Amino acid sequence: MKAVIVGGGKIGYFLAQTLDEKGYRVVVVEKNEKECLKLADELNIEVICGDGTDLDVLNDAGMNHANVVAAVTGLDEENLVICQIAKLNYKIEKTIARVNNPKNKIMFQNSESIKRFVVHR
Repeated sequence: MKAVIVGGGKIGYFLAQTLDEKGYRVVVVEKNEKECLKLADELNIEVICGDGTDLDVLNDAGMNHANVVAAVTGLDEENLVICQIAKLNYKIEKTIARVNNPKNKIMFQNSESIKRFVVHR
């Protein structure tokens, strides 16, 4: 199974680590170059440094072969867009989004692009 994680902060880091330990082929997409270097240095996974809403970056990450996509950036709007791209452009069944602001919960509940979301407090 292949997982693409967009967002390489604390949540993305530990999610990547956990999925890697469970045998997933993991690719993390992260904008911040410093975070990319840390992930690549500490975990045995593929790391793409770039914008997770950019189709070229997602293609480089192998999104067309992913079984699951987790959008765990610090921006709710970005997480929603990433899940919509995964569903509409790549036909990915399982999408997971991090919700940073509980007030945005309704936006994620009403989206058909999100299979599961986690409110982060």
